[in-house]
Amino acid sequence: MKVVSAFFFASFVLILSAGAQVQHQPLELKTDTVKIRVVTIADGLESPWSMVFLPSGDILVTERPGRLRIIRNGKLQEEPIAGGPKAQLGTHGGLLHVTLHPNFAQNNWIYLSYSKAGERGVTTAVARARWDGKQLLDSTDIFVADAWTQGSLNVGGRVVFDRAGMMYASIGDRGPNTEPLAQDLSNHVGKIVRLYDDGRVPADNPFVGRQGAKPEIWSYGHRNPQGMTVNPDTGEIWASEHGPMGGDEVNIIRKGANYGWPVVSYGRKYSGEIISEQPYREGMESPRFFWVPSIGISEILFYTGDRFPTWKGSLFVTGMSGRMIQRVRIGGRGQNERELMLNAMRQEFRDIRQGPDGLIYLVTRQDADDRTSKTGMVLRIEPVN
Repeated sequence: MKVVSAFFFASFVLILSAGAQVQHQPLELKTDTVKIRVVTIADGLESPWSMVFLPSGDILVTERPGRLRIIRNGKLQEEPIAGGPKAQLGTHGGLLHVTLHPNFAQNNWIYLSYSKAGERGVTTAVARARWDGKQLLDSTDIFVADAWTQGSLNVGGRVVFDRAGMMYASIGDRGPNTEPLAQDLSNHVGKIVRLYDDGRVPADNPFVGRQGAKPEIWSYGHRNPQGMTVNPDTGEIWASEHGPMGGDEVNIIRKGANYGWPVVSYGRKYSGEIISEQPYREGMESPRFFWVPSIGISEILFYTGDRFPTWKGSLFVTGMSGRMIQRVRIGGRGQNERELMLNAMRQEFRDIRQGPDGLIYLVTRQDADDRTSKTGMVLRIEPVN
């Protein structure tokens, strides 16, 4: 594994005073193949989780306490966007993923995943609303997972559309007490579901018609899928799996497949106890990549732009506990090279997106003792010519 060396680190200055806004100077870094500059686009965000570009170039950003923010003309607006779903803030829960409908230019649909409170506790839900340029209208739940618990651990929450316009949403195992339910098809705990854009169930889902099985399920045996993306070469859905103590994964999501949790894992329980003597079992999918120790994997991205020619085709993964991103050069099994980046910044990297300008954008939270402080940022990586 190769580690990026940093220089001018002192130039990434944080000027803090009571009530003052944090000021950031650009940070320049050397990577294996290109010199980069990291620029702060917005700061002062409270536990940001996800971002998406609008066709105008403006950026929507979710904050877990329940606010949808907008960066308009390069400036974070003070007032949140009105009209979104009411999210229940918890240890992992809150307002989570934001994405656009594939035909957003025609229908203006925006999708938000969030932690929904109800009589049975809290679960993960996906809402759809119409964007009018200033606010969200007609927000409606199109999927509410049967994954109710009294806590808010391992919520999943990523949403992605495939090339055919089908929507995939992830739900985690909801914590240690409900881990075994990830193997039970009668609920949505530890599952990835596949739906039409309005929440209807496709007739070709793998468990449609099976007695006792939820028809929305596409794959199962997941711990906490916190990232999903489409492989631009194959059209396959790839998902990250936030593992236990060790055992973070990236998986290729296949129809009806079982990904093994909590029966098999490369990780251990937080007590140190081994989960399985062997990290594989017949009939269960093995990960495409895994990390031991864990990096706290979150969102993933295949880079397809032209601004970083040597990065084209690479898989980028974000790390929260690892406080880094990694570039994975995919050359076939056993021929993969991983490069650490931005680890000197001490940020928790939650989301990664490729912008319409071909640059890479990140949603981060500063490594701070006060986990509720407004230390979140949106960063841009650009080449230094």
